[in-house]
Amino acid sequence: MPVSKIKLHGFNNLTKTLSFNIYDIVYANSKTDIRKYIEYIDEMYNAERLTQILTDVAEIIGANILNIARQDYEPQGASVTMLISEEPIASEDISNEEAPGPLPDTVVAHLDKSHITVHTYPEAHPDNGISTFRVDIDVSTCGRVSPLKALNYLIHSFDSDIVIMDYRVRGFTRDVEGHKHYIDHEINSIQNFLADDTKELYQMLDVNVYQENMFHTKMILKEFDIDNYLFGSLKNDYSEDEIERISRQLKREMEEVFYGKNIPG
Repeated sequence: MPVSKIKLHGFNNLTKTLSFNIYDIVYANSKTDIRKYIEYIDEMYNAERLTQILTDVAEIIGANILNIARQDYEPQGASVTMLISEEPIASEDISNEEAPGPLPDTVVAHLDKSHITVHTYPEAHPDNGISTFRVDIDVSTCGRVSPLKALNYLIHSFDSDIVIMDYRVRGFTRDVEGHKHYIDHEINSIQNFLADDTKELYQMLDVNVYQENMFHTKMILKEFDIDNYLFGSLKNDYSEDEIERISRQLKREMEEVFYGKNIPG
């Protein structure tokens, strides 16, 4: 039952957590190209840029930023942790209906004891030319608006070949009559919070445990264009047989990440 129809006893104590991994996969032909790719990722998604992304997320869900800790690591990678707290409810019409999230400044959430974190993991295999960039993001809120409202913005903030998402509502909150409520909004799939243009780009798979308020969605790009995966080189730099081999390597890497298991070569 939506929280707007429930008169709560005190604060909404439900914890809503969105955790997801974003993967970008490329082929870098030489050790020089691999190094340049890692350097590019470290520059593109350094701690300062990640801080701005999380600041935008906080703005979308109406959070007040209490503290920011950020770090660029050697030899590669970065992390940002942001503690956030509640702000006043701007409108009693705030909705958690299954629909894509709004633009910044259009909704304000009620938050407390909450956080947003991001960690990056650039890596490359020295022998087969495959390089993978992974981003782990967690948005945890206590209050009225689900962190799923920031999902579209986050997905579009990164180049994403694969996205793996988990959403869970934990704990309970009480109404004035003392009844416990274990969820305060309707949801049957994370997919319903994604914009149509995102859905058109990705093949999606759901694994949901409704009775436990646990929702899991995987996304992988439908279209494969080799020109989008060659870093530091062009398609014309390779023979047809080499392009076929590289394409097989990339597709295998993507399928292994998507299904979470090694596929025999």
